[in-house]
Amino acid sequence: MSAGLLGGRRILVVEDEALVAMLVEDALVDAGGEVLGPVATVADAVALLENEAAPDAAVLDLNLAGETSVPVADVLAARGVPFVVATGYGAAGLPPEHKDAPVLAKPYDPAELTATLARLCAGRQTATR
Repeated sequence: MSAGLLGGRRILVVEDEALVAMLVEDALVDAGGEVLGPVATVADAVALLENEAAPDAAVLDLNLAGETSVPVADVLAARGVPFVVATGYGAAGLPPEHKDAPVLAKPYDPAELTATLARLCAGRQTATR
């Protein structure tokens, strides 16, 4: 595994704003993570999840050009993959079945994102032991 806060963890990035996606990707790589994507649509995210081994965690923009990323959250939850929701709308847009997902309000500090993902990955590792 790579050194860093994310230590080689595979993180799916679902974000439709190219600049934000690049900033997230840079932050994750700087923290030692391996980025899957970024992808900008629900269809691309679901296709990636069907064709790749499950990621360790994910970052989901809640609103993808007017389309909700909840179907991606549903797939991740079904596979036991933790995710953080990055949104300008706050937790109000989350459906009840995902109300426990951590939410980062945009704009957020990249260090807060990587720390949240590290906690999620550590929690998943503990839960699978």
